[in-house]
Order: sequence, then structure tokens, then C-alpha cells
Amino acid sequence: MGRFWGGVIVGLIIIPVVAAVYLLTGLAPAAVSDHPFPFERLIAGAALESRVHREAPKRDLATFTTADLMAGAQTYRKGCGCHGSLEKETYPEPQMYPPPPHLLMPDGYATDDSVGETYWRIKNGIRMTAMPSFKTVLTDDQMWQTAALVARADKLPPEVLDVLKQPLLPSPETPPAAAPRGSNSNPNPVPPAPTHGVAPGSQITPKNVRPMAGAHTPKTPK
Repeated sequence: MGRFWGGVIVGLIIIPVVAAVYLLTGLAPAAVSDHPFPFERLIAGAALESRVHREAPKRDLATFTTADLMAGAQTYRKGCGCHGSLEKETYPEPQMYPPPPHLLMPDGYATDDSVGETYWRIKNGIRMTAMPSFKTVLTDDQMWQTAALVARADKLPPEVLDVLKQPLLPSPETPPAAAPRGSNSNPNPVPPAPTHGVAPGSQITPKNVRPMAGAHTPKTPK
């Protein structure tokens, strides 16, 4: 009996030590392309699904009209570029972990989820992923309409498909012609607007996502 408890005590000491060595020596996965932690997908997936199942609101998908789906398609085009389009799975994007599903493609359909579950994900986002919370960016109607679009991705009306076939990104503007040397036609040009904090393929900037880069503003000495 004494050996049993001795083994338990030794195990309780060794496990934290091994875990600390694993984390502090740089062996743990940290880059996007690294393999996941042991049981990471199981633990994170179970926690997410349990939370969504407990808090997702109930609403009948049949109550959404074609006009609702068309509005959801417009919102999708402006803010969901990383989830791909009908014509192309996704625009060239930085690699993400976990990779965002292509919600309009058969291998990425979320049609098995209820519209309330998809609404919860749009509203609240998902921790430690590229999925932000849009509750401070979109109206409640916009989130429901987008959720309905995703929930019916395999059975969308032709009018909605026409909206989704439009480009996700705006057409690039023609650059202005260079001013001749010595010209003083625009002595105070307006600098381009900053683009940091905007998700690639998106025209919607979640207000709760802090910019990762930007111009440094030096402090004024007192």
C-alpha cells in the first residue's frame, strides 16, 4: 500500500515537471503550421460545442425570407471573405490555425448546425481562432440574416446565388497618373487611410480586434 501511494506522489511531482520542461524549452506547438497540442481538438471542440448548445437561441430557419437571405449574402461578401465564395474557395490569405471552413462549399457546409448555433458563433466569436465577435459591428438582424445564409448554403435561391457570385473584394482602383516634375498642383497630398486591423478580404473591421501594426506616435515631452 505504501508503494502505491509513493508512486502516486512521485507521479504528481513528475507530471508538472515534464509539462514545464515541454513548455519552457520551446517544444510546444506555437506556430500556425505546427501540429496541435495532444487532445487539443477534442478538449477545445467539446468545450465549444457544449457552450454553443447551452446558449444558442432558438429560431426556425423557415421564417427567413429570400430578402433576408439576400441581405445576409451582402453582409457575407463584406465581412466573411476568409470563408470563401461560390466561384473560388478563398482568396489568397495568410495561413490561419485552425483554417477557416469554406462555408459555401460542400466540404465546409455548416448546414447541420441550427441557425441559432451559427448566430452564436457570429455574435460571440471563437477564442484562439481567427473568428472574431461581430456583435459590436453588425446589427442583430444582420447576424441572423448571415446565419440563415450559412445554414441554407446548400439550398439557396437563384437570386441569392447571384449576389454571392459577385466578387468578395472591390475592384482595384486605377492609380492616378504621376504629376510632372516641378509640379506644385498638390502641395499637401492626403496620406492613404490606414489599413491595419482590417481582416483580409473584408470591408468590416471588428471593433474588438486590436490592430496588430500601425504607425508609432512618439510621446510629446512634458
